[in-house]
Parts: sequence; structure tokens; C-alpha cells
Amino acid sequence: MQHPAQSPAPAERRRAFLLSGVRSALTKVTKMTVAVEEIRSRPSWSPPEPAPRKQKRIVIIGGGFAGIAAAHALRHADAEVVLIDRRNHHIFQPLLYQVATAVLSPAEIAAPIRQLEAKQRNVSVLLAEVTSVDVASRTIESASPGAGVLKIAFDYLVVATGMRPSYFGHDEFARYAPGLKSLGDAETIRAKILSAFELAATTDDEDERTRQMTFVLVGAGPSGVELAASLAHLVKVTLRGNFHRIDPAKASIILLDAGKRVLPTFAESLSLRVSKRLKKLGVKVTTDVKVEKVDEQGVIASGTRIPSATVLWTAGVAASPIPKMLGTKTDRAGRALVDPFLKVVDAPGVFVIGDAASVMQNEHPVPGVAQAAIQEGRYVGRLIAKELKGRTVKRPFRYFDKGNMAVVGKNYAVLERGWLRTSGFLTWLVWTFVHILSLPLLQNRLRVQHQWLWSYFTGQRSSRLIPEPPRGQ
Repeated sequence: MQHPAQSPAPAERRRAFLLSGVRSALTKVTKMTVAVEEIRSRPSWSPPEPAPRKQKRIVIIGGGFAGIAAAHALRHADAEVVLIDRRNHHIFQPLLYQVATAVLSPAEIAAPIRQLEAKQRNVSVLLAEVTSVDVASRTIESASPGAGVLKIAFDYLVVATGMRPSYFGHDEFARYAPGLKSLGDAETIRAKILSAFELAATTDDEDERTRQMTFVLVGAGPSGVELAASLAHLVKVTLRGNFHRIDPAKASIILLDAGKRVLPTFAESLSLRVSKRLKKLGVKVTTDVKVEKVDEQGVIASGTRIPSATVLWTAGVAASPIPKMLGTKTDRAGRALVDPFLKVVDAPGVFVIGDAASVMQNEHPVPGVAQAAIQEGRYVGRLIAKELKGRTVKRPFRYFDKGNMAVVGKNYAVLERGWLRTSGFLTWLVWTFVHILSLPLLQNRLRVQHQWLWSYFTGQRSSRLIPEPPRGQ
């Protein structure tokens, strides 16, 4: 009797299923191995080359009056605008002397440059210091904190780097006589002035006390005149009654200049009025003297030693090193000699504006004032915008002189515009109005206006601060 065939046992069926899965997995691994070997045998992969820039790049060096004006004039341009500055703020320099004499705080006359990015979509702001310019390869190199050296290509370059103090070949003077071109300078001067009175109040040496209370300002241009007049008001009004051991009003303020008169760029009649006003405020004006030495004990001017613990330099200025990097001709102050379109000769697309440029008009140099820098910045920005559209600019730059002004303490200022020459209280009101409107931001205008009103009626100054030294010193 035959028995029917029996089906495989469950264990055998599981074994057969596992063997089938192993064969399938081995087949897949073999295929993947072959694919990997094929990939390895191919040439090594490299990323694709970056696509060429469609937009032109305009690099602006300097965030002062000229640089900001140029960037703003390019707001509608179909271009990438890169603004580079070693500071993160724009300074309203005409009021720096008020920071130096404690009338205003630094934040009241400064505005962050980066705010441009919020207002203008085609602008990028870079905090860096330009170290070299290669016009031939159309690149610049800059040192940025934390990022090292950056190499930036440009299609257009606008140099608006401004000026720095010049010691006429005696750079060793800078250690003892700070200039007034930045917020750091203003704060240094403020600390020196206020510290001098503190030290005068603590010493019992009469000669040292006199030295501490003697202030020497070298240079009787607008900056020197305004600083001297504001310092006179500080010692006679603001500090009155603040010291029991000394009388700040007995401080000696001496204004020196190698020229024949104060404010040499103004008419002689206005210069004479300013000299009389300064003397009335208690400032001793000495002209036609040459400063030969500045050290920790004071100055030597025309062979005479003037003991002083606070010497301030408001005499001369020189251009930054950037214009010389362009390989173009410069004047004695280092300013680039540009053509009537503010272009560097033999360097297409390269412009120099503001105090860094030497511009001639009607056989006279355009003055190095804020209004000239703003007008030059606007002109170059508009010129580049037109060139980007394929248009040719035939009209050269023309400076419109709105007049020169200088304030000489409370209630007195001078104005010169063409044949118009005025001075006194009404001119001071005009000066006040113009400067408030010229401040960069609304918050600056409101703060300065309130502080000026408070100081005008009370004589008090809110920023009489001496920075604390670091711990351990």
C-alpha cells in the first residue's frame, strides 16, 4: 500500500525562504559594488564655476558726508553698492568740538552707517579698513575684524576717505596734542580738559596748578576758534562753583596760529570781529607764531616756552593714504588731483570726492567743507547711475557755495556768502537752525535741540564724563 506524498516540513520551507532572500541581497550588493567602482573610476568632481555677476558693483570707501551722499544718489541704480568704512558710524563733524567740551554726548552727533541697508535695498555695508587698491585688476583688499583680509572686485570705485590731522612733519606731537577728527579724538580731549581741573584741585604746587589750568590750542581756523570759545564758556559758566580749592574761571586759554589772523579763509573784516569776540570771552589770541615743539610740559612757540598740561591740535589736515594707492598725482596734503568730472585721470570708473579730492573751480580750489563733500557725492552717484543706463554725462561738477559759517560761543556767529558778511545774534540763530536740520537722523535733531535749550538757559553740560581706567591700572 502506497502512502501519499507528504508536503515539506515547516522548517524546510523557512530555510528555502531565507536562502532566496540571501541570494537577492547578494545580487543587490554586487550591483552596488559595480556602480561604486564605476564612480571611482570617473574623473574627480569639482563644483561648477560661479556665474558671472549680472549687476555692476560700485565700491564706496568712506562713510562720511561724501560717501553717504554718493550711496544715497545710487538708490535707484541697477547695481550692487558696497560701502566700506573702518567705523560703524557716520559723524556730524561740525559739532565734534561740542563733544570735546562736554556740551553733547557722542551718540547725539553720530548715526549708524548700517542703517543704510534698512533704507536702501541695493546697499551692503562692510565694517573693514581698506589696506590696498589695485586699479589695474580693479580690486581692493580690506582687513575686517574676525574675517581677515577680504579681496573685493569693483566695476566703479568711489574714494571718499576724508582727512586726518597733519602735524607738518612732526608726528611726534600727536602723543601730546590730539587732533579733532573722530569721536575717539573728541572723547580724549574731553577727558584731558576735565582731568586737568581735577588735578589742579588736588595739587598744592602753584606752578603745577597753573600748568594744569593752561590750555593751548594750535590752529585758529574754524575748529580752533569754535573749540576755544566753547572751552571759555565751560570754564566761566558751567564749572563755576564746582570746585572749592580752585576757580576754573582763572584758567588760561591760548589760541596760537602761524598765520597773520584767525579764520584766514574768511574776509578780514569778519576775522577782526572774531578776534575781538574771543578776547571778550577771555581767550588770548596769538598769531604769527610757529610751534616748534610739543611735549608733556607744554609747547615752545617762536622760542617761548608755554607750560601747559593740555595742548590741542586744530592746525592742519592731510588726506588718508588711500588716494596715493590709486597711482595718481596728489597735492601737498595728499589729496588726489581729479578732472572736472571728479574722475582719476587714466583710471576709468575711479572717482575721488570730498576732502580726499583736490578740485579746482574758476582757478580756485573747492573748499574742504561738508557742503562741498555732499554735493560732490551726489554728483558722482548720479553720474554713475546715468552711465549704467548707457548715457553720457557732459556737464562737469559745479560747486554751489552756500556760504561759510563759524560760531564763537553763545549768541555769536559769523557768516560769509559772496558779498554777504554778517555776524552777531541773528547769524547765531541761523547757524543753530542750519546745524539742527543738517544732523543725520530725527532722533539726533531732537536730542541736540533739547540739550542746547537746556544748556542755553542753565549753563549746564550733560556730558562731563571722564572714562574710568581699566581695573588693575
